Amino acid sequence: MTQHEHLITQFYRAFQNQNYGEMQRAYHAEAQFSDPVFQQLTAAEVKAMWEMLLTSAQDLNVTFRNVKADDRQGKASWEAWYTFSKTGRKVHNIIEASFEFKDGKIFRHHDSFNLWRWSRQALGVSGVVLGWSPVVQNKIRQTASNSLKKFMTK
Repeated sequence: MTQHEHLITQFYRAFQNQNYGEMQRAYHAEAQFSDPVFQQLTAAEVKAMWEMLLTSAQDLNVTFRNVKADDRQGKASWEAWYTFSKTGRKVHNIIEASFEFKDGKIFRHHDSFNLWRWSRQALGVSGVVLGWSPVVQNKIRQTASNSLKKFMTK
């Protein structure tokens, strides 16, 4: 196992254990994160995002596999099962993660998943009917961004 494969593995083990502190320590001070909901987050924002998500999670289950990395970049596949707190609906999200490293830490982290698939599960009928639309997807992003900003001001 390479150094960066070990880093990714430790990151996801911390995620499984809902240990946001260990996840936060995996990031470089100048890290950036993006996914279909949380876009272009700074290191401080991504660290707060994981803390916000994990401290509000009630029934989170995370699995990961296919960890591969060299001295510059890496990837992993992971899945999360949880109840979306705003609707009480069950979600099973399937994610592909890519990483770039700097100084032995995660420097760039990008998670890819199907936002329409997520919205169909999390939002129910409105997600099925309108979750594909840029208007609804932008509303999901704005709501998440506002939640993160509010969390960070506490």
